[in-house]
Amino acid sequence: MIKITYHGHSAFEIGSGDYNILVDPFFSGNKHAKAKPSDIEAGFIILTHAHEDHVGDTIEIAKRNNSQVIATNELAIYLSSKGCNAHGMNIGGSRNFPFGKVRLTIAHHSSSLGGAYMGEPAGVIISIGGKNIYHAGDTSLFLDMKLIGEMHSIDAAILPIGDNYTMGIDDAVKAVEFLNCKIAIPVHFGTFPVIDTDPDEFKRKVESIGRKCVVIPFGGSIDL
Repeated sequence: MIKITYHGHSAFEIGSGDYNILVDPFFSGNKHAKAKPSDIEAGFIILTHAHEDHVGDTIEIAKRNNSQVIATNELAIYLSSKGCNAHGMNIGGSRNFPFGKVRLTIAHHSSSLGGAYMGEPAGVIISIGGKNIYHAGDTSLFLDMKLIGEMHSIDAAILPIGDNYTMGIDDAVKAVEFLNCKIAIPVHFGTFPVIDTDPDEFKRKVESIGRKCVVIPFGGSIDL
């Protein structure tokens, strides 16, 4: 069984057996995070892109846990220079890790730290325990989401709904349709005033097209 814990914004913890994986571990400065970086143990960290609200506390957590950080190549090189054990990948590539497989997909966004270019943004498909979890990262709606859904049976799709920087609610509903996912999980909302959208509106609209949506409370978990 896979346990998915939502730490607010786009930060997730995915647990399966002996493995604990973090995605975009933004805790410090995240008003919805119930945990502190010092509370977190993870053998692996996956980053969708380089913005501060996604890289977050990666360096602190990775060094303390000796975590392997998986990211696009330029970001991985940067993190290696900071003393992290980082593995670089790129869009369209996949690789097996002890917990399962990681595949990077396109995402339409940007990726930088302090104004420095850090490679392309990405979405990620995590195949673990017989399940496929798609974390879209920060992205707009794009037609190739339909291709992602055709090539992979998506058990859970983690989708931004905050608008302004990413998809808004209506585009994210269309993404659910394209992906044909079993469960949609909204993220990237409410952390800052400019992305203060309503996840319950997203849930109602997803259910109106006959799909399942789960709004995970901040700090809460679901079993997949």
